Formats: sequence, structure tokens, C-alpha cells
Amino acid sequence: MSKKYHIYGLGAALVDTEIEVSDQFLLQAGIDKGHMTLVDEARQYQLLELLEGHLVGSKRASGGSAANSVIAASYFGARAYYSCKVANDDNGHFYLRDLADAGVASNPHGSKDSGITGKCLVMITPDAERTMNTFLGVSESLSQLELDEVALLDSEYLYIEGYLVTSDTAREAAIRARSLAQQNDVKTAISLSDPGMVEFFEQGLREMIGERVDMLFCNLEEALQWTRADTVEQAAEKLKQDANTFAITLGGDGALVYDGEQLLRIDPYPVKAIDTNGAGDMFAGAFLYAITHGHDFADAGRLACRSAAELVCQYGPRLPAAKHSRLLDEILAVQHNQSTA
Repeated sequence: MSKKYHIYGLGAALVDTEIEVSDQFLLQAGIDKGHMTLVDEARQYQLLELLEGHLVGSKRASGGSAANSVIAASYFGARAYYSCKVANDDNGHFYLRDLADAGVASNPHGSKDSGITGKCLVMITPDAERTMNTFLGVSESLSQLELDEVALLDSEYLYIEGYLVTSDTAREAAIRARSLAQQNDVKTAISLSDPGMVEFFEQGLREMIGERVDMLFCNLEEALQWTRADTVEQAAEKLKQDANTFAITLGGDGALVYDGEQLLRIDPYPVKAIDTNGAGDMFAGAFLYAITHGHDFADAGRLACRSAAELVCQYGPRLPAAKHSRLLDEILAVQHNQSTA
């Protein structure tokens, strides 16, 4: 019997603002390049004042790592649900409308809290690296109250973003969701999200993963930090202790995917990147779409790598909805040509 949702996402609700900056600006402002740093609202305002006059690279968009992933999956054709927490403010109402416009269902109580909806300032340097300063706002108090257990148990996959580890209540919600999923034959997936999460919140991430999850997403830096390995091959071997399957993204070198039996090298799609913000989120969303729609891990990896490559050629963490179907058609055409060769 099919489930109502292919993917149930759990993560922070953040409204993104993206700005181009120089490496010198990051250095002068004391910002740790390439990482996500939690800041208070006063610090965000200070940075925005320093950045006045810089080019805003993308319009306001509903963001947060897991949100980017479930929106991508929805655009590909997945039925998706997202649990989050926003405030009863303009950004909060915008956020829920944006989710709905993307075809993603959400918890109905998310917009009734006082406070401020979370915001993320995404700074892009000329080498296309993204650096994030995040004010969580009411997302910091995301808790088990935001879980929709009926929707969760009627999903094929639960997908949790690792960023939730920074909040005690959000971490507890993630652990509760993972436990419920495992008790009710819902597959579990998690992203390590950011090298800083692995460096400073490793124990909390291990609590969120529990004994193991069905699917784990990470990039190379996160994989090496998490496993304390020297090579991607060593990291892959150690990741088998934490996940039944996994994907390690390798930037311009593609990805390494484990389907539970064999390691698969996924070739890259060479492009000129201008903005890597959201590339890992796109990879996870495309991958989860593919494995919930009958594709094997090799084809899922190809779709995910192709989609991430397309994303980094533009500003912002999302592709236009129509582009997803074209990417899927492209991968299916390659698949057809290979099968008839």
C-alpha cells in the first residue's frame, strides 16, 4: 500500500538573503569562510549594514537545508511534507505560502507563534563558496510539538537536517521522529549538514542518528571529520557503521554512493560554478526523489550530481520548477541509451 508522502522533512525554517562579498570582507568582519555560524539578530543587522550597497544575488526564498531538499524533491514530482516553526510575522506567512506554492504540505500550527521567523544571510565569494550567518529566531525552539506523527508514519522516508543539533528541543524532536519512523517501518535519512556541526556537535549528531539510519548524506570534509579518516575510501568504510546506505558528495569530482552492497563512483558534470549555496541540499532532494520512484542508486546519483551541477551555475539555492522535469528527462534519456546500446 503506497504512502501519502514520499518524504517527510524536519528542519529549520529560514528566509534566505544572498549577497556577493569578497574574501577580504569575510576576513575583516571576522567571519569563518565556508561554514554556517549561528548569530543573534543584532549581529545580522550589523553585517547587513556593513554590506549595504552590495549586490543581492537572489530574491527572498523559503530556505533551510531540509526545506531546500524537500522542495527540490517536490518539483521533481515527489509528494512531500515539511515540519518547521515560523513566527506570526511577514516572513513567516511568506515562508508557508512559498512552501505551499512549491507543492509541499506543512504543519498547520507553524505560523501562530510570536517572535521572529529565522533568517539566513548567505555570503558568496568569487570562488563560489557559500558562507552563512544564521539567526534561528523561533526555529531555535522547534520541538516535538511541530511533529505531525500522522503524516510522518504515512511517509516512505523521514529526512532530518543535521543543523537541528544546535537546539536542545529541535534535537529531541529529531530523535523522537527518528525513533517513531524506525518503529513503524518508515526509512530514515539524515544529512550531516556542515563541517561545523560535525566539529562542535558530534555527540548530538550521534544521538540523532542512534544505532544507525537507512541513508546518510555528507560532503567530503564532513565525512573525513566524522570518521577521522584520511581518505574518502577509508571514510566510506567507516560510514557503514552508521548507515545502511550513504552518499558522499565530492564537489567537482562527483560523488561516492553506497547502495548497501557496493560503492559506486558517480561522475561529475563539469560546470563553471558561481554559487555553491544549496548544492548539497539539491543533491539530497534529487537523490531522495529518485530512490522513492524506482530508480537505483547509480541513476539517483547521476540525477543528484546533474541537478547540483545545474544549481551552482546560478545564484540561490533553488532551481525554477520547470527545470526539474528537463533534468529528469535528460537522465532518463541517458539511461535509455545505455540500456539499448
